[in-house]
Amino acid sequence: MTTLLAQISDLHLDGTERATRRATRVMDYLRALPRPVDALLVTGDIADHGDEREYEEAARILAAPFPVLTCPGNHDARPAYRKALLGEAPGDGPVNRCHHIAGTAVLMCDSTIPGRDEGRLDDETLAWIDTTLNALPQDTPALIAFHQPPVALHHPLPDSGMLEEPGRLAGLLAAHPRAVAVLTGHAHTAAASTFAARPLIVGPAVTWTLRLPWEAGQPADLDQPPGLAFHVLDDDHRLTTHYRVVL
Repeated sequence: MTTLLAQISDLHLDGTERATRRATRVMDYLRALPRPVDALLVTGDIADHGDEREYEEAARILAAPFPVLTCPGNHDARPAYRKALLGEAPGDGPVNRCHHIAGTAVLMCDSTIPGRDEGRLDDETLAWIDTTLNALPQDTPALIAFHQPPVALHHPLPDSGMLEEPGRLAGLLAAHPRAVAVLTGHAHTAAASTFAARPLIVGPAVTWTLRLPWEAGQPADLDQPPGLAFHVLDDDHRLTTHYRVVL
């Protein structure tokens, strides 16, 4: 069964008209697709300040006729995220969820360290990933999604806040061939690399685009339109990614 997923990241909703307009534009585009996606992944930094009102707005904007799967980023605050976005009791523990979408398991993992830009998959989260993958049927492919990339992207901004101790995740994934790819956000630039002998796909940002060191201008390009990724996972468990901007 072919699985079609969309991915957006780094909405940074902050109550401003600009942030609202850009996130709304992307969601309007996705809702209008003639072939709906099987699910939308939102890989962190949904709110800019971790305020409950920002998550209440996110819940309104992200409402869709398809499943919307989220994980937190370094700008998110777990208690407000749980309460206002997930409708759960506030709590400080990591927010990890597994979703079964069109024959694919999507693990939305919490790589945040409260109060820091860098990420880490803590012991609880790594144990949850291991247990969740072990429990999947043998023929079920899995995608692992979290916020901070586990490899350098060759720009000082995202590379100063990447995932710490990535070797711990790499070692875990070595025992789980059904995990076919890793998806992240955080970098504000569409990128592709490899990690633990798997594709690593970095989703573009909705709020602004990162200019690379060999491009002119300030790092934050506010004029680029918001971006998104489409991921197609085929019957051979091969992932193909297409990037789009929404004008």
